[in-house]
Amino acid sequence: MRSFRIGSLFGIPIKLDLTFLLVLPLFAYLIGAQIEGVAGILNDGLAAEIDVGAITAGSMPWLLGLAAAVGLFVGVVLHELGHSLTARRYGFPIESITLWLFGGIAAFSEMPEDWRQELNIAVAGPIVSVLVGVGTYALFVVTPESLSGVRFVLGYLAVLNVALAVFNMIPAFPMDGGRVLRALLARGQPYARATQQAASVGKLFAVLMGLFGLFAFNIILIGVAFFVYIAASSEAQQVTMKAAFQDVTVGDIMTPASDLHTVEPDTTVAELIQRMFTERHTGYPVVDTNAFEGERLIGLVTLTDARDVDPVERDAYTVEDVMTTELQTISPDSDAMTAIERMREHDIGRLLVVDDDDLVGLISRTDVMTAFDIVQQSGAIAPAGRPRTAD
Repeated sequence: MRSFRIGSLFGIPIKLDLTFLLVLPLFAYLIGAQIEGVAGILNDGLAAEIDVGAITAGSMPWLLGLAAAVGLFVGVVLHELGHSLTARRYGFPIESITLWLFGGIAAFSEMPEDWRQELNIAVAGPIVSVLVGVGTYALFVVTPESLSGVRFVLGYLAVLNVALAVFNMIPAFPMDGGRVLRALLARGQPYARATQQAASVGKLFAVLMGLFGLFAFNIILIGVAFFVYIAASSEAQQVTMKAAFQDVTVGDIMTPASDLHTVEPDTTVAELIQRMFTERHTGYPVVDTNAFEGERLIGLVTLTDARDVDPVERDAYTVEDVMTTELQTISPDSDAMTAIERMREHDIGRLLVVDDDDLVGLISRTDVMTAFDIVQQSGAIAPAGRPRTAD
């Protein structure tokens, strides 16, 4: 997500995603368009005594809609702050809280694997939402009946924050209720298996939400269902991979230097592409061979680098002209998950493995996925059977 920081609370950066700037006016419009019906519900359910004529005159519906939409997202921030402060109490750093299309996301640097900690962190958000709803209702009660607009916004937010807490407790992992389910499942079985089970339940609820949203013509609910399904699948895979690669180092699954295909800096781009075609590799370490210093790693060249050169000029350009010199490296004794996270963070397909400035190997996404398949099928990575793919 592309986001920008607007401030911080308790030292936690608060960010707005660009999609939030689209959904805020949409919510304001939807609330304003339905203001008469909602006011009727509040009058019947909360005895709000709201003067419908006063809040539907002129531009009042849109102003009140905007105020309610802003208040809703303030409640979302407080909800995520409940998760974040509880997590921080257990020693888990919080990178940021981001408001986006479907509400808010608290970005944790690390997720707890102790079921009690996860349970407390998961329920903290809904508890805060209920407290915000109760507090807003208290303000609603003491607000004079003559201030119909203020009573509408406060009554609307009181109901909506409680509804937000209830909705989030649906056991649709990775929503709060799904995390509560995972915490309870993890009491008597491995964390990864509990995650897979919670994710399966979450995906089922996502399908049901999507079907309900489809029949009800509710675009927002369909979007939430899609997000839940994708997020459940992604987190389940990540947790399973983390469990599979426990105690596995980069050196266990990398392609060692002796098996690497390298390229000289004076190789033409045309020759490079031909090698990529015949050897079926899309990335090569660039090694400069010197009679006095021996082989020295100076860069990395990929298919993307070569493709940027116009075909008619590929004989005139060399690898040195197009290679990347700002190298992303990792040590062979780093754990495999660190390599995976670094590749994901920098959106790259491979990392050079360096030990004391010497190239000792290369680890790629293909290496990782091959090793992951071996672990899942056999339960271990045998040193003699390490994958040797340098794609």
